[in-house]
Amino acid sequence: MAKITFPVEATHIMMFARAIGDENPVYHDAEKAKKTEAGGIIAPPTFPQAVAQFDPEYHLRPKAGQKWFGSGKTPSGIEGKPSSSGGLHAEQHFEYHRPLRAGDVLTVETKPGKTWERESKRAGKLMFSERITEYRDQKGELVVTARGVGVRTERPVDAG
Repeated sequence: MAKITFPVEATHIMMFARAIGDENPVYHDAEKAKKTEAGGIIAPPTFPQAVAQFDPEYHLRPKAGQKWFGSGKTPSGIEGKPSSSGGLHAEQHFEYHRPLRAGDVLTVETKPGKTWERESKRAGKLMFSERITEYRDQKGELVVTARGVGVRTERPVDAG
């Protein structure tokens, strides 16, 4: 992912919290949030994933006039597996250096991290790769560091 600018807006935080079913007032009620330790509206812990909506190349977003691999049985017209298939999102970690607040404008950059391998009896070699995503605010200060780990298998695992 290239560097992306990601404005954090109070309504975006509220809609994200509603989408994940979290009714904590610190995500939507300015008066109640002001009385908490956070001192105002903050974003839920997994909110940085919303950066995908600002990435023009995000592979799960439908693009006008193009077939896409959606979540239904055959919503897209694509036969077989999508080009992004073949891996598994194995882990996701978020390290907050301070709360993420409405009004922040983040610059987001993803870099490769470590890679390693393990052996599996059923799938052969397991190849792990880490991606480190840094979210910096309008002052250039690090707000969140996200670490994702993906794994690919050497061969398909039999369903047996």
